[in-house]
Amino acid sequence: MNHIGFDDKKWVVHKFGGTSVANAECFLQVAEIVEEQLQLNISSSTDINDLMNIAVVVSAMGGKPKTTDLLLDSVTAASTRNSELVEEKLNYILYKHDTCLQALIDQQQLSSDTAETLKTVIRKDVEDIKDILKTVALMKWKADRISELVSGYGETWSSQILNALLMERSRKRYESNKNVLHLFRYLDARRVITIDEDEIKNGAVCWDICKEKLNSVQKEELDASKKYLESNGIEASQKHMMHYVITGFVASNTHGVATTLQRDGSDYSAAIMGRLLESNNITIWTDVDGVLSADPRRVPDSYILPEVSFNEAMELAYFGAKVIHPKTMNPAIMAEPQIPIYIRNTFNSSFPGSRIFTSSTTHTDRERCVCGFSSIEKMAIVNVEGTGMVGVKGVARRLFGTLESMGVNVVLISQASSEHSITFATTIAHAEIAKVAIEEEFHKEIKQQHISTIEVVAPCSIIAAVGDGMHLTTGVAGKFFSALGDAKINVLAISQGSSERNISAVVLENESTRALRAIHAAFRLSHTNVRVGVVGISEVGESLLKVLDSQRQVLKNTFEIDLQVCAVLKDGEESSDIVTLKNQHGGVNADSITINEYNLNTGGANLLGAPATVSFDESQLVKANVVKGGLKTFADELFSEDCAHTIIFDCTGDERVGAKHGEWLEKGIHIITANNTGLAGSKELRDAIKKAERAKKAQYLREVAVGGGLPIISTLRDLLSSGDRVRRIDGILSVSMSYIMHRIAPPPGVQDSSLFDETNTLGAYCDDKSMSPVSKVAEPCSFSDAVKEATALGLMEEDPLKDLNNEYTARCLMVLARELGMDEVFDVEKIQEASDSFVDANGGSYQDMKEKICSEMKKRIDNAALNGCVPRHIFSIDMKSRTISIKIMDVPQNHIFATTAPSCECVRFFTQRHKTYPLIVQGPSAGADSTASALLAEALNMMKNKTGLKSGEISRSSSSSFLS
Repeated sequence: MNHIGFDDKKWVVHKFGGTSVANAECFLQVAEIVEEQLQLNISSSTDINDLMNIAVVVSAMGGKPKTTDLLLDSVTAASTRNSELVEEKLNYILYKHDTCLQALIDQQQLSSDTAETLKTVIRKDVEDIKDILKTVALMKWKADRISELVSGYGETWSSQILNALLMERSRKRYESNKNVLHLFRYLDARRVITIDEDEIKNGAVCWDICKEKLNSVQKEELDASKKYLESNGIEASQKHMMHYVITGFVASNTHGVATTLQRDGSDYSAAIMGRLLESNNITIWTDVDGVLSADPRRVPDSYILPEVSFNEAMELAYFGAKVIHPKTMNPAIMAEPQIPIYIRNTFNSSFPGSRIFTSSTTHTDRERCVCGFSSIEKMAIVNVEGTGMVGVKGVARRLFGTLESMGVNVVLISQASSEHSITFATTIAHAEIAKVAIEEEFHKEIKQQHISTIEVVAPCSIIAAVGDGMHLTTGVAGKFFSALGDAKINVLAISQGSSERNISAVVLENESTRALRAIHAAFRLSHTNVRVGVVGISEVGESLLKVLDSQRQVLKNTFEIDLQVCAVLKDGEESSDIVTLKNQHGGVNADSITINEYNLNTGGANLLGAPATVSFDESQLVKANVVKGGLKTFADELFSEDCAHTIIFDCTGDERVGAKHGEWLEKGIHIITANNTGLAGSKELRDAIKKAERAKKAQYLREVAVGGGLPIISTLRDLLSSGDRVRRIDGILSVSMSYIMHRIAPPPGVQDSSLFDETNTLGAYCDDKSMSPVSKVAEPCSFSDAVKEATALGLMEEDPLKDLNNEYTARCLMVLARELGMDEVFDVEKIQEASDSFVDANGGSYQDMKEKICSEMKKRIDNAALNGCVPRHIFSIDMKSRTISIKIMDVPQNHIFATTAPSCECVRFFTQRHKTYPLIVQGPSAGADSTASALLAEALNMMKNKTGLKSGEISRSSSSSFLS
């Protein structure tokens, strides 16, 4: 809720740095951003009091070289009486601003008269600067006061240019729509911001004086705005708003003398104005997208933090983060209510950037308790050791009192509880001063050997992990130092405050980049242990265990993720034994159940009938054991509170296993399923799964439940999430019906197409000649023979009736219906009732109807051929009519449904963007290796999103590309 601030108006502050106003194009970009914030497309009925007044704070023109640098260089040149260099610097300033103004004229953004007025102002100011610099040259003295006065001119010029640009654009806009006139007033911050330079070195803001001045300025500018309206024939009753364009960096002291706010002064100006205006927010527009988790030049995997607390930002800024200076946050923190600060990129204005406020992502996401990593370079540590320090009072007071008297800034302190040593960090420049001072202060103790060592180690870096979420989060320090140990980095000193917001360590400077990368990887990209359970030791389940075993080390090395198989269950029978790990720990050398371990513990053999074999000493086969409980206790045997991530791979088509999906999700176990009986089950089961998903304890991944190895669900989600609108989905989803229909009515030219591919794909098409369609007889067979072949090839469900009565396809369609929000009004039975079926969905026997089906299909094929068509088993989901059905349709012989290869799926997406020519996903979905590989890919994609895994490639096992 936006609150009312200064002068009973709602305010926001936007500050644009030098890079944001480096040239004419940048000025135009800034103008567009400001106008976007003005909500220009409001209706005429909108209450103007609901709109935001904007204060825009502007730095001097940036670019190379920066205007402020040119001004300071001119002062330095004058102090050495280098008049030619002074002239060169000032002429370049004039050129820089003249070029910008001329470009704005050429682009019809500024009138010639306005631009000429601005050029005159700048030239006059440059002449004044020359007069000032004559005094500097005469005295050969570069006074700080003169430097501050001269360096502040850049902000006055850039803010006047922006003010004129915004004003002209506003006037033109008002003349065309007569909606709201936005008046922009140039405000020299020296008229308002007042600091007491005598109180502290960098100046303390005199808030009461600033408020009085601002009230006075507001009255003056409101009067000036009324005069502008009158002079332009605009009635005061017309909707209009007044905004400020304010100079950054500059201020006045209590004596009325011009001064500056020193380093990062423009940001500080924005924060001061934000507090004075009681702003709803302050946005710092710069050339980066926000606050980064680490320096991207040193840690390429760093990313933008969406939220950072004030405390975290203070810590990061102190430890070298360049985005915002700590003093900038002070006015926002001191304001009542506190003001959020946004860091955004002028050149990527659509990106939301980072919000700095009272909360942080580390408050809401305990898995990311550390928000960022930073460092201070060119440091040294001084170590003071000696037995005479143990238990002696006043040693620390004398030590740090001496350092204070010498002006040594101590950045970090570490002391052992034995009091045998005190270690502190300071800059390299201060380290030798500190060493000499300590030796002088403790010369008696050194002589008596009570202090044995005063050692300086340099150059060093202080690296820090920062995050409010570290508070009460166990294991943070362990992870931090383990990462450094893994990277073979020696830690010289350690410090952690009682607030638990910062863990700091001193390392050698030449190891600092490696250290930053190591801790960043540890908290964002570390080895993540995942406990895995596999249900269903069918061909798919066996293949999955093999690929998990063969790829485990690759995944650890490439993705820094360890998929540890901890429990395996053969099927959904309650009496089935569970094979579990004896040693349940995770880590680098953790055990994992392989297919050989499973077979040896169950006395089984692999599915091809060969005895189980192992590639290691059988005397060491103690990794797994067998426990009772079956499906009922499987999740309890697998789940561990000590592990953050647990996955169950459901490789069955068993309704009993599907019925457990909701319960497992509630336990916080991720499910990756090839079994679609859960989402196609009873409404109670579907609602339980939905409820568990909404709780967000775990993820439910079902890509394989529809398309096997084909990306059907992900394609649909990508279309929807990108803003596309689905109109219709249709195609072939049943591999068994795909095979049967192709065999009874093959399209012409199958052999020709296959021969072309085999000839031109250099062996990629089909290695096994016996599997090539070219070697097969193209003559069609009867329906019953096609069913026999499909059954022999393993394409049919365990109960073939589930294919012939459309139950399997209907279950797949229920999964798609869930993605489209149609599952509330459909179920499997309803889809079957609206569909064409070869057998009665309510229990008709295929054997009793076999001859009749063969006869009818023969007639259907002959009639279709007369029209140049072939029958195909086609599903459709139509969003307009809200219907789902499965039909036997006659399609043209050259249609994609006709030519789709046997045992392959083909799914078409008709969307708002893909109308006449739909998006098509086509290919083989069957094959154990292909399905297992797809299940593994689902797991990796999920973990990548959760833990920010490194990118890499999966070594997928070979899969059959064609089933004849």
